[in-house]
Amino acid sequence: MACFIVPTTEAIVTTIAAKCVKKHEAAAPAADPDAIPFSEKLGWLNKLLWGGSALLAFEHVWHGEVTPFFPFLTAAADAADRAEMLHEMATSGVAMALLVTAVWGCMCAAVSRMQKRKKQAIPMQAEVQS
Repeated sequence: MACFIVPTTEAIVTTIAAKCVKKHEAAAPAADPDAIPFSEKLGWLNKLLWGGSALLAFEHVWHGEVTPFFPFLTAAADAADRAEMLHEMATSGVAMALLVTAVWGCMCAAVSRMQKRKKQAIPMQAEVQS
């Protein structure tokens, strides 16, 4: 019913955080110019969250659970449905947001590992050529 609200809220928070981090990175010089900045990695998370939230919201509109008039969520009109909606947000919504964040964390870890391997391979190539 409203599970898309949790990842959407996380997307809003990470979008603001990415802008703040980007501003901070612009002020301070990067220690490693070849490294991917954290603000760009947060951008990956934003794209995952916004895309998933948009698809979920569309799916809820398609099934008539979201309407263009107040209270916008059909479950918010009745107290019993409201409790079910909040339970769904607390279980499904949080689980989806955590899963997307975990996938993003794995992506960042994989990229860091690939960058370390690349750095280690460059000095070896220089020794072979000399």
